[in-house]
Amino acid sequence: MPITKIAASGFSDAVNFRNIIINGDMSIAQRGTSFTGNTASNYIVDRFTQSINGAMGTWTNGQSTEVPTAQGFSKSLIMDCTTADASPATADFVRVQQHIEGQNLQYLKKGTSSAESLTASFWVRSNKTGTYIAELEDRDNTRYVSQSYTISSADTWEKKTVTFPGDTSGAFTNDNGESLRLNFWLGGGATWTSGTLGTTWHTTSANRAVGQVNLADSTSNEWYVTGVQLEAGTSASDFEFLPVDVNLQRCKRYFQNLAPTGLDNIRMGIGENKTTTISGVYIKFEPEMRATPSLSSTDANTFSLYHSATDIVASGINFDSKSSKGGNIDVTVSSGLLDGGASQFLTASTSTRLDFSSEL
Repeated sequence: MPITKIAASGFSDAVNFRNIIINGDMSIAQRGTSFTGNTASNYIVDRFTQSINGAMGTWTNGQSTEVPTAQGFSKSLIMDCTTADASPATADFVRVQQHIEGQNLQYLKKGTSSAESLTASFWVRSNKTGTYIAELEDRDNTRYVSQSYTISSADTWEKKTVTFPGDTSGAFTNDNGESLRLNFWLGGGATWTSGTLGTTWHTTSANRAVGQVNLADSTSNEWYVTGVQLEAGTSASDFEFLPVDVNLQRCKRYFQNLAPTGLDNIRMGIGENKTTTISGVYIKFEPEMRATPSLSSTDANTFSLYHSATDIVASGINFDSKSSKGGNIDVTVSSGLLDGGASQFLTASTSTRLDFSSEL
């Protein structure tokens, strides 16, 4: 029987990465699942960051298993207020956001007469009902557009959809830098809320979050979100679920933890001993990262070198000769290495972390 060609229309429901947002189902959390005492900007689940200006409350946040029923989600992002700020200062704000590369946005044709509209859809839940603001922020041209949504029922998952018009002014830069942010406002002072809500593209700070409730006004307040999708067009499609390996690889372009969490005595690489106290370990990033990353690690003594049947605790870690593809880690010990020999680079604690970040 001859093989016949499958019509292109047969693939109409195939995954095509229509969702601009990465990790919108909140399933990847390489940094951890819960963070407490947060009063400044920090990443929560992968690709989503808490952004705080001023003393806008204290927060516990992270990944939650509270999800809408029978929608296919297993995780959400939670913001839980633990120290209230009922009267924010003029320039204070708190919001959750994702930063997006310009080279991923060129098909939107922003800055031309053919600029695409964008539609955001998401599931949200909070004990605090009222008006909330979702916003697109053009980082290349300092332009904004906002839409409001209403949480109508306390402690109930609700699906929201908002559409932002296309912008015929200001093209996105075609590179690996940040061009766009999707902002979920959770509170803000008069600098951001004293004007008229800007539902068309504008440049006025006071029009960005008009009407936004203050989630920071009580320690009883919490806010959950999942199923975040941002796509071209004026209508929302069903959430685009990706296989976990695909989702993880997309997140690793921006952040990678090379020390297996919770495991001790795990080999992370082989080093060439440069001296009797320093071994150079080459680290290759899989996948290649967005840009040359920075390194953040636990204390040097949470690492060790295994050499000549001896486990030698490290006294220093230095990341150099680096690029988006990989780099060299110089591991320093007090003594005991054979110059020109080889050493295994190991974790020396169950809490060891070796984090590389090229976040926007």
